[in-house]
Amino acid sequence: MANEDLIHTSVAELSALLGERKLSPVELTQSYLNRIEALDDRLHAFITIDAEGALAAAKIAESAIANGKRIGPLHGIPMAVKDQMDARGLPTTGGSSILNDIATADSTVVGRLREAGVVLLGKLNLSEFALGGSIKHPYGVPRNPWDTDRQPGQSSSGSGIAVAASMCAAAIGEDTSGSIRGPASWCGITGLRPTWGRVSRHGILPMSWSMDQAGPMTKTVEDCATVFAAIAGYDPHDAYTSHQPVPAYKSLESLKGLKIGVIRESMGDGMVDSEVQQQCEEAVVAMRQAGAEVIEVSIPLFPQGGLISNGVADADAAYVHRERLAAHSAEYDFATRRRLLAASLMPAHLYQKAQRFRVIMRRQVMAALESADVLVTPSQSQPAPLIATDTGLDSKDAVMRQFFGIRAHRGPFNLAAVPAMSIPCGFTNAGLPVGLQLVGRPFDESTLFQVGGAYQAHTDWHTCRPSL
Repeated sequence: MANEDLIHTSVAELSALLGERKLSPVELTQSYLNRIEALDDRLHAFITIDAEGALAAAKIAESAIANGKRIGPLHGIPMAVKDQMDARGLPTTGGSSILNDIATADSTVVGRLREAGVVLLGKLNLSEFALGGSIKHPYGVPRNPWDTDRQPGQSSSGSGIAVAASMCAAAIGEDTSGSIRGPASWCGITGLRPTWGRVSRHGILPMSWSMDQAGPMTKTVEDCATVFAAIAGYDPHDAYTSHQPVPAYKSLESLKGLKIGVIRESMGDGMVDSEVQQQCEEAVVAMRQAGAEVIEVSIPLFPQGGLISNGVADADAAYVHRERLAAHSAEYDFATRRRLLAASLMPAHLYQKAQRFRVIMRRQVMAALESADVLVTPSQSQPAPLIATDTGLDSKDAVMRQFFGIRAHRGPFNLAAVPAMSIPCGFTNAGLPVGLQLVGRPFDESTLFQVGGAYQAHTDWHTCRPSL
C-alpha cells in the first residue's frame, strides 16, 4: 500500500504495520505533513503545524520500535489536538487573536499522548474559546471536507476536519455542550464525549467547569477506544477526575442480549430533519438485525436540553472570561462577545432554575438507562448547514434555532454527565454525513464501544472518505 493510501486507514491498521516494522513512523508522519500542506489552505483545520517537532518525534519512535522498545498501539501514530490544550513549546490560542501564549508544559491529555508514543503534528482550529457560533475565525474559516461551503461543526471543527480529511490519524476534541459529537456527525467520523471526570482537564482552556470534557475523534470505534484508553484515568492535577478503572476494549460481532432504547422525543414532531431521521432509523434496524432488542424510551425534558445546557455553560463561561472580556471586549468575535455579555447579565434565580432543571434531566436520563443498556438519538438534528456569514439573529425564533435547536440532541447528556458517542450512519441525498448518537451509563464507555463497534462490523459508512 502506497503511503498516500495509508493515511486513509485506521489507527488499528497503521499500528499493526508499525508493530511489524512494515511501515516507518517517519514516512507516515511525512505523508500526513504532505497532506496538510496540500489541503489546509482550503480547509483550515490547523492553527499550528509543528513539522520539525513531529519529524523529530517520529525518528525517536522509529528507533525505539526498531530496537524492540515499542510502548503500545499508539507508538509512532501521528495525531493532533484541539488548540484549547497546552502542548509544551507550542502556542495555545483558543481560536482567538487575544491569546498566543507559548505553553511551558503539556496538558495532561497531551502528556499522556506523548507517553503513549504519539507523534504530535500540531494544534487544531476551533470556534473562539470553544464557545461555538463564531463568525470571524482569525486562523481561517473551518470548512467541511464533504462540502467546503458548509460548516464542519462547532467548536472542535478542526479536529473533525483533520480526521475526516485524513490530515492526521486521530485527534483530540473537547465537548462541553456537544463540541465533539457535533463535528463528528457533520464530518462523518466517530467522536466520543466520555463520562464527565474520565479525562483530565488540566492544561485545557476552560469554558464550563461542570461540563467540559476532552475526548477522541477518530475514523472508527476501535480507534476511539484505543485513544480513550491512553488519555483517560485519574489525574492528581484535576480534582474532579475519577479513580474508576479504564477497561480494555472488547469487540462484539453480535448485539444479542443488549437492549437499545430509542428516545421518543428525539424523533419526529419537528425535532429532526426527515433525511437524518431516516438514516438513524435504518441504523437502528441494522442493530436489531445484529441481535439487539430495540425498545422506545422517553425523556420528557429532552427538547429543552440545548436551552438548559447552554444556559448553564454560557453563565459559567461568562465567569471564566470576566476579566479578559473587560480588558479586550472589542477583540472578541461579535457572536462570542454577545453570548458572554448576555450570560453575564443572567439573574441568579435563572441560573438556579437551569441548575434545578439539570437535576431533573439527569434523573430522566438515568431512568431511561435503567430500561436500556444504550440510548439512541440522532447526533445532530440536521445535516451540515452553509457557513454562516452573519449572526442572523433578527427574531426570537432565530435565537432559539441558533442556540438551542441544533443542540437539543446533545445537551441532555452533558447535563447528565454520561458518556455519548457519535458514529457515522449514512448520508443525505446531497452527500452530507449523518451521525447516530449512542448514550451509555456513567463510566460505561465499554458498552458504547461494543455497540458502535458491532454496528461498524455490519456496515461500511465509517469507511467512506470525502473526495478532495
